[in-house]
Amino acid sequence: MQHTISVLMNNRFGVLSRVSGLFSSRGFNIESLNVAETSDPSVSRMTIVTIGDNAKIEQVTKQLNKLVDVIKVVDLTEESFVDRELLLVKMNAEVRVREEILRIVDLFRAKVVDVSPGTYTIEITGDEGKITGFLDLLAPLGIQEIVRSGRIAISRGSKSIN
Repeated sequence: MQHTISVLMNNRFGVLSRVSGLFSSRGFNIESLNVAETSDPSVSRMTIVTIGDNAKIEQVTKQLNKLVDVIKVVDLTEESFVDRELLLVKMNAEVRVREEILRIVDLFRAKVVDVSPGTYTIEITGDEGKITGFLDLLAPLGIQEIVRSGRIAISRGSKSIN
């Protein structure tokens, strides 16, 4: 089962390495990893997507909580949350496919952020399903390059990790 884990941690050198090392030492693959400062520059928030059964994820969560610089760990999978991913995709924009690309961009509420004589660079945000559906439609039209941010997530409603 896929789990989305949110980790608040001190924004210090080496913390990311220790957290990712904890996963690899236990044989877990990190499917997606995103880290950035919070409103407090001394604290970062990490969103980790991994696959494992509940018992193994509970074990990893307990180990994460033991790390000195970790402030709080929450497995968001057990609650209602909002998640988003950012995708930048560079398309071959040959004359014969330009209109089709722009129709798909409009349909998915994406936007073209760069245009050159032979390419379009498109930005889209959404959940994994939206991103996958978008890429499935664009693939036959000539994708040159893809960059994905990985998942970020936050609890719904008034519940907060802080």
